[in-house]
Amino acid sequence: MTTAQPLDFQAPAPSPLALLLLGREADPKSERGVECPGDLPAPSDPDLVERARAAKAKLGDKVFVLGHHYQRDEVIEFADVTGDSFKLARDAAARPDAEYIVFCGVHFMAESADILTTHDQQVVLPDLAAGCSMADMATAEQVAECWDVLTEAGVADVTVPVSYMNSSADIKAFTGKHGGTICTSSNAERALTWAFEQGEKVLFLPDQHLGRNTAVRDLGMSLEDCVVYNPHKPNGGLTAEELRGAKMILWRGHCSVHGRFSLDSVNDVRERIPGVNVLVHPECKHEVVAAADYVGSTEYIIKTLEAAPAGSKWAIGTELNLVRRLANRFASEGKEIVFLDKTVCFCSTMNRIDLPHLVWALESLADGKVVNRIEVDPEVAAFSKLALERMLALP
Repeated sequence: MTTAQPLDFQAPAPSPLALLLLGREADPKSERGVECPGDLPAPSDPDLVERARAAKAKLGDKVFVLGHHYQRDEVIEFADVTGDSFKLARDAAARPDAEYIVFCGVHFMAESADILTTHDQQVVLPDLAAGCSMADMATAEQVAECWDVLTEAGVADVTVPVSYMNSSADIKAFTGKHGGTICTSSNAERALTWAFEQGEKVLFLPDQHLGRNTAVRDLGMSLEDCVVYNPHKPNGGLTAEELRGAKMILWRGHCSVHGRFSLDSVNDVRERIPGVNVLVHPECKHEVVAAADYVGSTEYIIKTLEAAPAGSKWAIGTELNLVRRLANRFASEGKEIVFLDKTVCFCSTMNRIDLPHLVWALESLADGKVVNRIEVDPEVAAFSKLALERMLALP
């Protein structure tokens, strides 16, 4: 009897868009356009791991570190819990005794944690430049203008906003004010079902692909039932007739990682790896989702691979850090896991939270200095929480 050898994960080839690594000073092209924090330890510092351990030990139960699935392994090592954005925000809320919540994710996630935690808790984002390109594709001013367009077309009163968790606190607050709910990639079908019980149309923010895929794939609508509102065009690029005829009004936003996967990627991997199972996130384009074997959230992807039989082959359409971690985790079981695309595709903003930034944040807290605190305006937080509570009440 022979023992199966672990499979080595083959990283995709680098590409010009692979990963923007921030060091010091400023990145004028970042979504948030802010400076990276002050005197960071050098990434090559061999003592970084020990410094992180020492600072975390000094803080003890005062600190609770959250790590999103897309973070690097060097950061995940110091996370008390890992998960997707909403799970982590709820985990933070379940730890009211933790004085500091260090969120290793991106800006909108830290906002959600601040909304759901107590006033006495302080949420820290190790690098303020860790934004989200999708979340930043919908601003409060743009969405207010969109609502005016819907009002002029005579459809605002029958339209229910549904906003993806991957949105700013301002957009969540807009949703709460206008009777809508928040959704995650796990419960988007339930959220849309609820919304159509409240009104005739849905304004889905800010990811057009999750909205379209859920409406067509899960609720049985047609592509013709969906229109795309482009905030950079007059009236969103739509006529009043188009708005009146649509069931789903999709905001023109997308994820820079999931949006890059193509039908060619699916066809290519099937040709290269006979018998491969294609598993993708619902933020992917509709043609990619339609061609995949399995579609689901980050948590769904992890659970599917956990339950997969030994020797099975998988091509995963989601962020590379997670795919690589899963490939290494299940290699001993003989599961072959590859990245769906041929080229590297990290979430560049998520990767701005690196070990130097985490060490800097933890050491600052250990010295009694709170850095990069995320605070949501109380009124915005109240309406955002209302929308989140509607999601929590979904059947």
